[in-house]
Amino acid sequence: MARDLLGMQLVRQIGKERVSGIITETEAYRGEDDLACHARHGKTPRTEVMYGEAGRAYIYFTYGMHWLLNVVTGDEGFPAAVLIRIIKPVEGTRLIASNRGGRPAQEWCNGPAKICQALMITGTMNGVDLTRKDAGLWIEEAQAIPDSFVSTGKRVGIESVPEPWKSIPWRFNAILNVSNRD
Repeated sequence: MARDLLGMQLVRQIGKERVSGIITETEAYRGEDDLACHARHGKTPRTEVMYGEAGRAYIYFTYGMHWLLNVVTGDEGFPAAVLIRIIKPVEGTRLIASNRGGRPAQEWCNGPAKICQALMITGTMNGVDLTRKDAGLWIEEAQAIPDSFVSTGKRVGIESVPEPWKSIPWRFNAILNVSNRD
């Protein structure tokens, strides 16, 4: 699923404004055996949504200051999720720029916490169905990305995790040229 999400469009309805971006980087986290996965400690109040229905948002707070968005991808009862790491903004860029405090466009959504800040995604949306528009946050088809434009690598920010989990190439990055629509 981490590969399949590349080229999809993450959409947030904020009031009357549609804000979105093409997903260009993801990371997979898979099960209680994956020592980089939050589920490594089993089912907790924080990870409960990971054990639920695929297509739900798993949103958590980290470092006491940042929200991060994941897509639940496993069968019910099996905790797996994909972290949305980078999106290329295509709609609502004025609002994104405002939410990102005047930073340059290349820094608006080039990290998972930046995406949540730019699209005003918070823990109140944890568990929403990302296949439906009614919660104001969803994922829709956008553009296919050929394998020749995709690279893989080790996941980011898990330096304290032992091997083999530290080096598994479950980060997927797409190189594409996206222009914004507004």
